[in-house]
Amino acid sequence: MLSRVANSLYWMSRYIERAENIARIVDVNLQMLLDLRNLDEERLAQHWLPIVETTGDETQFFQLHKKATGQAVTEFLVFQTENPNSLVSAICQARENARMIRDQITIEFWEELNRLYWFVKTPEARRIWKESPSEFFQQVKNSSLHLIGLGYATLLRNEGWWFVQIGKFLERADKTSRILDLRSGALPEKGAPEAAGQPEALEWSAILHSCSAWDAYKTLHGAEVHPRGVVEFLLFNDDFPRSARFCVGQLNHALRRISGVPDGRFCNDAEKLAGRLVAELQFSTVDEIFGRGLHLYLDQLQSKLNDIGAALFDAYIFQQFNNLEDEIMVQQEEQQQQSRTIRKTHL
Repeated sequence: MLSRVANSLYWMSRYIERAENIARIVDVNLQMLLDLRNLDEERLAQHWLPIVETTGDETQFFQLHKKATGQAVTEFLVFQTENPNSLVSAICQARENARMIRDQITIEFWEELNRLYWFVKTPEARRIWKESPSEFFQQVKNSSLHLIGLGYATLLRNEGWWFVQIGKFLERADKTSRILDLRSGALPEKGAPEAAGQPEALEWSAILHSCSAWDAYKTLHGAEVHPRGVVEFLLFNDDFPRSARFCVGQLNHALRRISGVPDGRFCNDAEKLAGRLVAELQFSTVDEIFGRGLHLYLDQLQSKLNDIGAALFDAYIFQQFNNLEDEIMVQQEEQQQQSRTIRKTHL
């Protein structure tokens, strides 16, 4: 597979997952405000600012907005194209990457992604957003889940499929850790947290809802929400498809399907780092994490995920050539592939 094709499939998948996660985070926090009435301006800022900080875009945000109001934060995270990580920007980037590799995806997949793209770009999306933000987000989430289903139902299980899985699970693991980090500031810097009161339980429930984990959590723990149980579930549960352990396990599996290297061995740094992180998540405990500090642990987890992504690019995207002839041959092959794609797009 050409490195350009692998790169586009990887980023297409990441951006689709990113858009869905932004929809979840903003939707849940807007709904939570209905239960947190009579908040003054300062407390509202304390509610919205951590969401921007969690995405890592606070510098960009304050270049565009003076205060972290609900209107400013939601506009920045949802519609503002100056923010490269906004929901609309992510969908546009996903569609652009898909357009460049049309011959690698099915017509059903392309049509659904294209439909979502045109939906968020039309005035109709703004109208729905103003009348009912939850309806707007539901359309985005439904389309994202539809794309995941279409991928499982129609895409070939070739190398391209595994790059799609890598992008999806790397992004999902990162966003789960960032969503969980929203509440880390309310916990002791080190040590196990106390039982949550009613306001705290509401906020921890919002964390679960943001990860679509509420029903799965209740199945195992009942309706009582405790910070320790939430952290353990979102980081270490083997069966929940948005937990960090599950996502990293799937990421590690996809890397090895591309190279053919079995578990316990590695042929590049991406496999080595992913295998190491799988082991850490398998043999860590929630008490150890609280002993170190949840925020510190999540920061380190995000750095390790970033390192895996960088190592993946070194192994498969940024290719090293032994001589000029090899480089020219690969460039010609990529140009021919691009020409074929353009012709198919215009048919």
